[in-house]
Amino acid sequence: MCADQNTKTPSASLYIHVPFCRSKCGYCAFFSEPLRPGAMDAYLPLLLDEIGLWTERLGRLRVPTVFFGGGTPSLLPPEHLARIMATLRERFDIAPDAEISMESNPESASLDFLRAAKDLGVNRLSLGVQSFRDEELALLGRPHTARQAWEAATRARSAGFANLGLDLIWGLPGQREGQWLETLRRAVELGPEHLSCYGLTLEPGTPMAEAAETELQMPPERDLAHMYVHTGELLEDAGYMQYEISNYARLGHACRHNQACWEGRDYLGFGPASSSTLGPYRWTNPEDLRSWTELVRSQRLGLHQRETLTPEIRAQERLMLALRTTKGLDLAEYRSLSGANLLTTHKAIIQALRQKELIRIHQGRLRLTRIGMLVSNSIIRALGFE
Repeated sequence: MCADQNTKTPSASLYIHVPFCRSKCGYCAFFSEPLRPGAMDAYLPLLLDEIGLWTERLGRLRVPTVFFGGGTPSLLPPEHLARIMATLRERFDIAPDAEISMESNPESASLDFLRAAKDLGVNRLSLGVQSFRDEELALLGRPHTARQAWEAATRARSAGFANLGLDLIWGLPGQREGQWLETLRRAVELGPEHLSCYGLTLEPGTPMAEAAETELQMPPERDLAHMYVHTGELLEDAGYMQYEISNYARLGHACRHNQACWEGRDYLGFGPASSSTLGPYRWTNPEDLRSWTELVRSQRLGLHQRETLTPEIRAQERLMLALRTTKGLDLAEYRSLSGANLLTTHKAIIQALRQKELIRIHQGRLRLTRIGMLVSNSIIRALGFE
């Protein structure tokens, strides 16, 4: 486990997966189920038991960040959120300056819920807007309108959130660059501190992926490239700095939780489908409520899909995660982890990438250029990630 630099106390970030939604979006591959009567009441005691089990095993960890993801965490009744937050504070040393993030959907982000979340310590809100065009929201299967998204962001400010992020998706079927940039400008008008702009990925098994095979026409690669490059330019002009392939923030407002994960720090996940990495081990909870329930009740959590992170795996993952960020890969750190000099072992590939202006090497770090980020998966595989 990681150790806090000041106290040497073992530390880990926490992730809580809330596996319920109003309805399933057509593009989403994350585990969630439609919220049914009584489901949240059944989920809560199991989640609290899971938290208690891990603190019995690990002791009192210091926690720099907490992230409520889903699913739709804003479907939590305030009294349930209060019990979760009380349990976390009872069982862990939550840092005084901890970043406590929560994902929310516009249709469930009522003013009462937002005020309750803020009063309970949530200090960073990530609002799943996805688009400011109603026809695109309908295509995605989102249960809200553009107006509801705008109003939800306004309510978040009224509730006192000074750290607001908006999640958007670009590269939708039939989408033109001007339509995407219109959504992006609308988002900037709201003045959020953070913007996540994800290119649509057609995940196997999702309704949208199946429809794309027969009836939906995706934008051509050239249009997608223009959308991505012009996204960065527009947001930089508006005062946002890119710090990861899909993420932009005003100074001092990058998501600390995600940064911790990208930097390979320890994190502990609770709830079905959540993943954890502690020391040399990683495991993932089952992606269904029944199996997760059985593991909680039998106290066998941490054994499902568990793997040992060898030095080779850690080195490969460090390369993959670091190259997603604008800080890039520390070549000396990579050499220490892998025992290999990347500039030597992949000399020809690196020369070709530099000539095509897809990467830069400066002050001991290898970084992808913005054009390089467009083909990041190919570059990362070429440099040794399997």
